[in-house]
Amino acid sequence: MLENLPYFQRHLPDDLAKVNAVIDRAVRSDVALISQIGTYIISAGGKRLRPIITILSGKAVGYDDEQLYSLAAMVEFIHTSTLLHDDVVDESELRRGRETANNLFGNAAAVLVGDFLYTRAFQLMVGSGSMKILEIMADATNIIAEGEVMQLMNIGNTDITEAEYVQVIQYKTAKLFEAAAQVGAVLGGASPEQEQALKDYGMYVGTAFQIIDDVLDYSGETEEIGKNVGDDLAEGKPTLPLIYLMRNGSAEAAADVRHALEHADRSYFEKIHSHVVNSDALAYSVGEARKAVEQAVACLAVLPDNEITQAMRSLAQESLARVS
Repeated sequence: MLENLPYFQRHLPDDLAKVNAVIDRAVRSDVALISQIGTYIISAGGKRLRPIITILSGKAVGYDDEQLYSLAAMVEFIHTSTLLHDDVVDESELRRGRETANNLFGNAAAVLVGDFLYTRAFQLMVGSGSMKILEIMADATNIIAEGEVMQLMNIGNTDITEAEYVQVIQYKTAKLFEAAAQVGAVLGGASPEQEQALKDYGMYVGTAFQIIDDVLDYSGETEEIGKNVGDDLAEGKPTLPLIYLMRNGSAEAAADVRHALEHADRSYFEKIHSHVVNSDALAYSVGEARKAVEQAVACLAVLPDNEITQAMRSLAQESLARVS
């Protein structure tokens, strides 16, 4: 885990304490329900990967000021607001091992508090005084919304290609990783080459992270992944292991996957799970995630080889460790 890696052992607690201090202040509202739900979802934990990437990107180009932690908190607020909205859309009951906010407080409250966190994030952006950062985040949130709609349109789509799947996850998930890294680079006054490298690093890490998340839906445990195993199938989402089976599995496996996706019913999970684990689907998917990690690590070659960039390499590789 990240906290066992050298840089993170020494610096992560202080880094996250600074981010959490910003979050604690920014989540407060005179409207009690906003503070209650905001605190509930923020305090649920999570890996804080996106704000960590912002911090590391800034430090990689020599920047370490309070504004870095404020914008790291901003990135976490954007992420949290999307989680609140996603859980309503997906009718999820479990997130990070706890009851979802929509299940506990109702859909309307979850959506509206998600809006509050989203707009609070933009207030934090304005505090940076940087039009470029505003532009990065405005573009990113727009693309994330497009990705969510693309994913919705692909529910039950048994004809989706691997390239289309990758585009969806790079829009809905990897884009925020990319923006998180680019914000840190811009704050630090990175050169154009360094900024592009850090931006690409974030995109590749986010791509690997989402592929592994999709793998864990068929190889993890509820306690490990913080949500109900089989949620993706129950929602009719054609993730990479299933796309692989439909293209490369046996005729029986391909037919069963298509049927399960078209009907979006959790009762098919045991049969589909058997097909997945008795095929090369998971190994192939992990292999694609590994390629993304290797690309992320390669991006760091334009930066000095020091404690920060070593930590960034370790962070990229950590996504693969979740399935080891």
